[in-house]
Amino acid sequence: MRLRTWIIIATVVAVAACGITAWTLAGHGPRPAAGQGLAIAVRTPAPAAPSPPRPSPSPMIMVTGAPGGVKAKGAVLADAATGQVLWGRNVATELPMASITKVMTALLVLQSGDLGREIAVGKAAETYAWKYGGETAALHPGDVLTAQQLLPALLLASGADAAYTLANAYGPGLSAFIARMNATAARMGMTHTHFASPDGLPYPTETSTYSTPADLLTLGLAVMRYPAFRSVVDLQFYHLPKGRGHHQYWWDNTDDLIGSYSGAVGIKDGYTDDAGHCLLFEAVRGSRTLIGVVLDSPSSGVGAGAQAAEQMLNWGFRLPPRELSGQAGPAASPTG
Repeated sequence: MRLRTWIIIATVVAVAACGITAWTLAGHGPRPAAGQGLAIAVRTPAPAAPSPPRPSPSPMIMVTGAPGGVKAKGAVLADAATGQVLWGRNVATELPMASITKVMTALLVLQSGDLGREIAVGKAAETYAWKYGGETAALHPGDVLTAQQLLPALLLASGADAAYTLANAYGPGLSAFIARMNATAARMGMTHTHFASPDGLPYPTETSTYSTPADLLTLGLAVMRYPAFRSVVDLQFYHLPKGRGHHQYWWDNTDDLIGSYSGAVGIKDGYTDDAGHCLLFEAVRGSRTLIGVVLDSPSSGVGAGAQAAEQMLNWGFRLPPRELSGQAGPAASPTG
């Protein structure tokens, strides 16, 4: 957990989303550029339902070369509007994904459609997080929060206590929720993904929860269609004032790309000793939206995943468009 006591000017940026839900999907509309939110306090909840995909006017991208300096074991970069894969490394190789797992937890909550549901925080959530050495959002046992309010605790503070609380409510129970996570992954075609927890903590083993760059790209494209998700993951900070039934909370975003890379709008970072630095990310510049994954980037500081993502994004944004002329632009040749 990283909590900071700062004076924060609440900046609310409502982000509309549209996207696609599969690795090779094409023909969907570009997402609007988003500003960088700093904090939110009281806000109008974004719709839980996903935005419908739209036909894409985006031209294919001319792929030349490859991003330099990326040392991650697994990675992929794609055009979010068309699904065109620009570059990849070991895209079908199964690797632990650490806290990127929480994105699937959020997706199941969003699919429930009731973000106003009130959920009591139990003592078991705190015990769970400490037992497995997870990050926490410092949730107070006995507090009652809505699912909407728990999403930033899950996605920004990366709280294992928030993951436990949501999973226990929506399973109901941890085992049932994890079964739903795996069933949802199977329906989405994420055939090389398995969940053993709602948070990505390394139990029963370091590699019990795993995925591939290709599968996580599918997940990212699907979840970024939800305005309620997008309105959280592009924020640097979240402030929830003290209210009826709950304490005041301040959560900052553990994703080092947010606030440091122009145009970054999400999505989720993660780290364990075995997983290394991981990041599922999206950024918007002009009319181009790029989405990508980094798995097991070697340590070069706390922001190693973000550094690899920056290299990929800088390369991707420099690529020229190929105007539509009856022929598709060249596809990348990802390994793995």
